[in-house]
Amino acid sequence: MARGRHQRGWLRTEKRSKGETWVLYFRRTRESDGKRVEHKLPIGLVRDLPSKAAAWKEVERQHLASQINQPDFCGRITFADLAYHYEKHELGEQDDATDPKAHTTIEGYKCVLRNRLIPRWGKRIALGIQPLEIEQWLKGMKREESLENPTLDRMRRVMNLVYKHGQRHEFLPRQQEGNPMNWVSQRTTSDYTAVPMTPKQAFEILLHIPEPRRTLTLSDAATALRVSELLALLWTDLDFTDLVMYVRRAYVWGRFKVPKSKASKAPVPMHPLLAGFLLAWRDKTPFCKDTDFVFPSVRLKGKKPLSASIMVQKYLRPAAVKAGVIKEGEKVRFGFHNFRHALATALVKLKVETKTVQGMLRHEDFGTTMQLYAQSDMESMREAQGKFLDQLLGDRIHLLTERVQ
Repeated sequence: MARGRHQRGWLRTEKRSKGETWVLYFRRTRESDGKRVEHKLPIGLVRDLPSKAAAWKEVERQHLASQINQPDFCGRITFADLAYHYEKHELGEQDDATDPKAHTTIEGYKCVLRNRLIPRWGKRIALGIQPLEIEQWLKGMKREESLENPTLDRMRRVMNLVYKHGQRHEFLPRQQEGNPMNWVSQRTTSDYTAVPMTPKQAFEILLHIPEPRRTLTLSDAATALRVSELLALLWTDLDFTDLVMYVRRAYVWGRFKVPKSKASKAPVPMHPLLAGFLLAWRDKTPFCKDTDFVFPSVRLKGKKPLSASIMVQKYLRPAAVKAGVIKEGEKVRFGFHNFRHALATALVKLKVETKTVQGMLRHEDFGTTMQLYAQSDMESMREAQGKFLDQLLGDRIHLLTERVQ
């Protein structure tokens, strides 16, 4: 046993409740009197580590030889230790943060930590968690809870951020072995397909929605603004002379934040028809000053906008059922975002230039526009198929039918 500053410790076996166990012994300097005192850590069961060589290999895998020599070492770091430290220092006050995060990002990460990661992995030694068992856990949630790939990948990413935080603060080794997430694979693409909706069906939905939610839904359908951006609009953001909307903020989870990206801040065109509907609503609403919300909550006396989630539940989904877009009780995702899909698909069908479609949707990446929103429906594919068959067969189709007979 080394008695100097650096030590390796020594191994013994002990009888414990779970069976014969390998235990690592080492010495620490007690702060109260400066004496060297003995400490120990369980390494694993003898039945799993049948030789001393296997036990030492496990000590090395958990990087305990370096940890027991750290001055502030007080036991092996659990995942919960890392997670709480990460939450406090990375998700706390953002004023002095090196990489400040949006409120929605912070709340989302906290939700993943508290509801998923800490309950499942909190008591485990951070360096004892294996990549393959994390993958099996993710696969199990997909199978048992029908979670989408992006949701599972979000959990993987937050868990990775916790480990990287631990490495940055030297709670864990900075080598690759200090982060098991380096070997965890998870698909990121979603299996979600938007419910298709034609302009005629969208109009039927509008007929079944009362004001001001009807004008809000029409604005969403015509501009492809995110509902969080529509809810945050003030009358001063609408330029009825130049027919432009200015996106200056978004309303998410009861708080205002900056728009999603640089492209999201781009001015949005306002057609005279849409401007007419908005001006008609301004004549009716008691909250018509420039500093008032365009779509305010009357219950809250105009101090805050309407609630998107309540609108979807009480008005939009029932209207979609009446319009035949979805069925009563059908468990599919349907909300304001579907109008973004509908607009993009309609514009593509109308042969609108793809760059114009990207501009209306305000996507920074053109690939996102085409992959996520420009969905071909069965009617469009059937029409394309017909055009090909016309070229292939033309007026010679009878030659094929005669041969068949």
